[in-house]
Amino acid sequence: MDKIALIKLINENLAEEFEVDVDTITPEAHLMETLDLDSLDLVDMVVLIEQNFHFTPKAADFREIATFQDFYNFVESKMNEAQ
Repeated sequence: MDKIALIKLINENLAEEFEVDVDTITPEAHLMETLDLDSLDLVDMVVLIEQNFHFTPKAADFREIATFQDFYNFVESKMNEAQ
């Protein structure tokens, strides 16, 4: 999957799961604030990642993720490791 398709898939899944307008999801936007996530929502995020990208992130992985760009890079990196 190319990077543009991956970003589109991530944005669509996050917008649907966390009920936000997909247009509010931009690379520089803050992930937690834009999606209005709390610690319990991170469980939903893990499930979403497992179902759509076939790997299981650890809680510590989210400490390094501030923006959507960070999240895109994280998912892409994990998917590349799995290949």
